Amino acid sequence: MSRPRTTRNAAAKSDDDARAVEQFLRQHQDLAHLRVRHRAPLITLESGPADDPVLHARLRRLAANLWQLEMATHTGRWEPTPFRASREELLELLLGNFGWTLAERA
Repeated sequence: MSRPRTTRNAAAKSDDDARAVEQFLRQHQDLAHLRVRHRAPLITLESGPADDPVLHARLRRLAANLWQLEMATHTGRWEPTPFRASREELLELLLGNFGWTLAERA
């Protein structure tokens, strides 16, 4: 079975979503250490060196305007959370309730 091909519109939408997350992060000075990486239905928040990133959280697109929050574990694996909402709502939830997961790590 082959994977569905990504259309130009879907790729452009992913770019727009990643830019929106970057803009959200830039509104908060204490999150300046974070950067955004996106691939297919995922937007990952990471920090540290590019060749050995520190994973913080990620958003997984489930539908056009529905996302799921996933958190990085101490072993570098991803743990899905029960939180599903719009991208903006999940970012606010992440910052408000789980802001410590976005803290800069040494």
